[in-house]
Amino acid sequence: MAFSNSHTLISKGTSIVGDIHFSGDLQVEGTVKGNIIVEGGADAKLVVAAKGTVEGEIRVPMVVINGKVIGNVYSGKHVELAAKAVVEGNVHYQLIEMVKGAQVNGALVYGEPPQANKGTGKSADKNQQVDAK
Repeated sequence: MAFSNSHTLISKGTSIVGDIHFSGDLQVEGTVKGNIIVEGGADAKLVVAAKGTVEGEIRVPMVVINGKVIGNVYSGKHVELAAKAVVEGNVHYQLIEMVKGAQVNGALVYGEPPQANKGTGKSADKNQQVDAK
């Protein structure tokens, strides 16, 4: 797979506070305190490296996590949870790959993201939504 023209790296030792809106590829080796959201681009990909941390919501079609995520993950295509992945939140996915050692402290939810799935699923905890502002 060739890299797109827009490849962004948040390197080790770098900390970003605020939301990130991107297209293309984003690799997080540092810390992001904010939401990560794709601006158009169905092939956009986020990689959270082994030492990377994201504290916020992730809304990206393709996500590879090998670091720590504190917040919900919404993926329209593919989620890969590598051996050192720690997710403290719910993971919404269409296709998931989970390696031995990965941790999810939340629910694994198959299907469309919540806004596209208005009341059609059997959600036992509808009233436990968390609105992080």
